[in-house]
Amino acid sequence: MTSPSHDPLWQRPDGASSAGGAPRPGSASLVDPEDDLPSATYAGDFETTTIPHYSSGMPGSSGTADHGLGLLSEPEPLPYVQPQHRFDAPVGPAEIEPEDYDAARAAGRRGTQDLGLLLLRVGFGVLLIAHGLQKVLGWWGGLGLGGFQDSLTELGYQHADVLTYVAAGAQIGAGVLLVLGLFSPLAGAVALAYLINALLAGVAGQQDPGRLMFFLPDGHEFELTLIVVAMAIILVGPGRYAFDGGRGWARRPFIGSFLALLLGIGGGVAVWVLLNGANPLG
Repeated sequence: MTSPSHDPLWQRPDGASSAGGAPRPGSASLVDPEDDLPSATYAGDFETTTIPHYSSGMPGSSGTADHGLGLLSEPEPLPYVQPQHRFDAPVGPAEIEPEDYDAARAAGRRGTQDLGLLLLRVGFGVLLIAHGLQKVLGWWGGLGLGGFQDSLTELGYQHADVLTYVAAGAQIGAGVLLVLGLFSPLAGAVALAYLINALLAGVAGQQDPGRLMFFLPDGHEFELTLIVVAMAIILVGPGRYAFDGGRGWARRPFIGSFLALLLGIGGGVAVWVLLNGANPLG
């Protein structure tokens, strides 16, 4: 049992109201459920059905009768915003400096540089290890720990008993780290401090003190050459063929290398002044 609806949108397809009154404006249409049944000419699920545009039932639209809900209207266009360029791209290609060793090596810019650094670092490290073992074990005509301690005492070093083990251990440890290319700036600084003390001790113990002799057999060209090698290794870095080769401070040594150089020079002078106190130049 149904009751007549007073909703103006509810009306029969012919525009007459359910109560039999005057026709109302066709703002909506009642859909007959039988219209949903497929027609006799329905071709199946593969039949293409054209979906009409939403504005086809609007008043004033062309090609169709004036029916439908008429709730949609033409959308207002969005405001157009003029794009603003925040920056202008540079014109032309830009050359980028390679940041890693692989790119630099692929570009052929290092050549045999890394191989030369490896040879310099390993050769210097092996030399330090050999001299350290000569002091500790007495190999290759060395004096051993006892003779090394007596030589330090004759040179005027205080606490020679402790300094013997510290000096020999520092020399061997720095040589091993340099061979491996591990903590190379620190190892070079330790080696530099040791070599500075060896130079000062040699100048203080020569027959003619107060004058720095260079040429052998009485000069100190060997110690001076090793000091220059230690400084060079600190400044240039270990190279690519090292355990530190992948570190940024090892690929591009700059501030850290200067600090390590100052640490080696200052440490060597400080050990001489604090534990010896003699002026090697007279």
